[in-house]
Amino acid sequence: MIASPRYMTTAEVAEYLRLKERKIYDLVRQGVLPSIKVTGKLLFPRQAIDMWLMNHLEGDQQTHQPVPQVLAGSHDPLLEWSVREAEAELALLCHGSGDGAKRLLEGTAMVAGLHLVDPATGAYNRPEQLGLGGLRDLVILHWARRRQGLLLRPDCDLELKSLRDLVTSRAVVVRRQPAAGASALFHWLLEREQISQEQLRWSENLALSEDDLAMAVREGEADTGLAVEAAARRHGLRFIPLHEEEFDLAMRRRSYFEPPVQRLMAFVRTERFRERAAALGGYDVSAIGEVRYNA
Repeated sequence: MIASPRYMTTAEVAEYLRLKERKIYDLVRQGVLPSIKVTGKLLFPRQAIDMWLMNHLEGDQQTHQPVPQVLAGSHDPLLEWSVREAEAELALLCHGSGDGAKRLLEGTAMVAGLHLVDPATGAYNRPEQLGLGGLRDLVILHWARRRQGLLLRPDCDLELKSLRDLVTSRAVVVRRQPAAGASALFHWLLEREQISQEQLRWSENLALSEDDLAMAVREGEADTGLAVEAAARRHGLRFIPLHEEEFDLAMRRRSYFEPPVQRLMAFVRTERFRERAAALGGYDVSAIGEVRYNA
């Protein structure tokens, strides 16, 4: 069986939707139908067209309340920069993956950034685990694969090469807030190495974001902590890689077609975005925008 193409031409999407090509051009001009332009030619991502069609059918049957233009959930340096540069007009409220899922469910956030690992399987961002399994219009888009590891000051004389070294060195470790995906990941990594939390020396204060953790290490409040490579580079810290994880964006299906999300997704297809991801370090954005879950 021949696989369906990832992108459709104007003629193909017209046939797929059973519309005339002239109507397709009208919908694109109105900003209604998701599309991209490559060397002057319109292409239509098949997954986005399927979501548009499902959302259109649902919209004929339901009346939706407006959702605040808020991006909640976990913090990501590349995502934060992209929202600003794309002029997506999304307010950032990054209090952890669990908090983002809760706000999405309550309707107080348009998008939630997630990187929550399932300790039983090692899989990421499962709707049931996040408490989002009951959302009939939930969509999860892939953002990036990120490298997570230990951060250290350049002048730190501790010899840390693995999690086991945290115990023997008695290093002071920055703790993230309980709802953070990084907290769940760190505890999962410790359990895999059969290290209990009681064996570590924890800092007094919680870090509420990747940057907060990096600043705590840089300013000497603690010796180390788990964060993404991009945070280490941004703050001039050493980085010891431990794990690669999945970071995704969850939203209601109708939110995908709202201007803030469309502006963001259009921006990530630019060369400027790719250059920034490479400069920040620790990112694989080759599958960005792929639909990982569509209820």
